[in-house]
Amino acid sequence: MAHNAPLIAPRAGIAADLKSVLGVDLLDHVFAVDEDSITVKRDALGGVMVALRDRLEYQQLMEIAGVDYLDRAERFEVVYHLLSVTKNHRLRVRVTTDEATPVPTVVNIWPVAGWLEREVFDMYGVLFAGNPDLRRILTDYGFEGHPQRKDFPLTGYVELRYSEEEKRVVQEPVRLQQDFRSFDFMSPWEGADYVLPGDEKAEGDKA
Repeated sequence: MAHNAPLIAPRAGIAADLKSVLGVDLLDHVFAVDEDSITVKRDALGGVMVALRDRLEYQQLMEIAGVDYLDRAERFEVVYHLLSVTKNHRLRVRVTTDEATPVPTVVNIWPVAGWLEREVFDMYGVLFAGNPDLRRILTDYGFEGHPQRKDFPLTGYVELRYSEEEKRVVQEPVRLQQDFRSFDFMSPWEGADYVLPGDEKAEGDKA
């Protein structure tokens, strides 16, 4: 869909203006907690963002975040936080994707998106088609997996330590230092045969 012809949208009519400008590319619009969130077609993201910037005056890209919904077919949401400095209004733009389908980059619209997309790629493994430098930005070289995915193990896959023998940092598979312990009660403190600091005051109050 072509997104053209300048349009200035007053805040009171934001829902109508979004529908008018984005048309069939707008899949959903939710207003909650005093903020507007829209879901748009993934393949139309570039045109949608240009229309929001040029016709509805959302000049600034403030953030790009990832969300993992493990039980969905398209498990990932990529959430763009836009700001209109002329209208003093924020807008969330969401697209969904899976592990293999790239999301169009918005680097050509907002250059700052380069680093923000790299962070989502690093943490979730979401691919961004057209990003000129899509590589990890927070984790180390050779890191395995994507730490903010819901199925990423809490221990990770590898651990780092300094080797006195090799005089350098080495990377090894994670080794748990002790077996997980099982308790017959809800808390490890229940059933203890000693008094925890502070508990003696409660006993004194009963007396």
